[in-house]
Amino acid sequence: MLTVVSITSGCSGIDRLSQIGETPKLSSIDDPTTQPGYKPVQMPMPKPEAVSYNPNSLWRNGSRAFFKDQRAHQVGDILTVTMNINDQANWANQTQRQRQDTIDTGVTAFLGSTLLGQRGQSALTGRTLTADDITQTNGQGMIVRQETLQTNVAAVVTQVLPNGNLVIEGKQEIRVNYEKREMIVGGIVRPEDIQSDNTVDSSKIAQARIAYGGHGELSDLQQPRYGTQVMDVLLPF
Repeated sequence: MLTVVSITSGCSGIDRLSQIGETPKLSSIDDPTTQPGYKPVQMPMPKPEAVSYNPNSLWRNGSRAFFKDQRAHQVGDILTVTMNINDQANWANQTQRQRQDTIDTGVTAFLGSTLLGQRGQSALTGRTLTADDITQTNGQGMIVRQETLQTNVAAVVTQVLPNGNLVIEGKQEIRVNYEKREMIVGGIVRPEDIQSDNTVDSSKIAQARIAYGGHGELSDLQQPRYGTQVMDVLLPF
């Protein structure tokens, strides 16, 4: 395991050494469905319904609008995801446990002490095993979390489910000086939740996967060295 970690760290170190003095490279724009690890989404679907038309009418049952809808509705279409996240959470836990045990065992005839006579018996104590045990545990923990994220990300429709829901995936990269910021969003959207301006709120995304992070000099300074990370994983204490 140490060998694998060393080889991996060495390769990453070589890549970082080759990029000294250069800005972080932006990844190329590729088809999300061709990326390693991509898997089509499968969800429970209702039974398909046959499309029916009313006689002498241009209106089709189930249509969302009489004229053509400019909102995203098929694979390859683009829509804008409005990120407006403001989460707050507070947890406070406290646990106390205490136990006290006392063991006092007396053996009056230990290893034939009665055969040693009165003087021998007086040399042996009547209590051969005594033990006291006190256990006390006091645990206390508190978590205070506050997250705020406001931005817009354009996403691409990668799949249309049988019930009409859209699977979207979007990625945005911003490079400022020597720091690259990445914004990734993905999930399932109902066509009805897409606004007339072709935007959808992040709270309307089912199975949402949102990631915001970065790479560069600042991110490297905020992380411990590879050796420290390896020791934190391997050391049992």
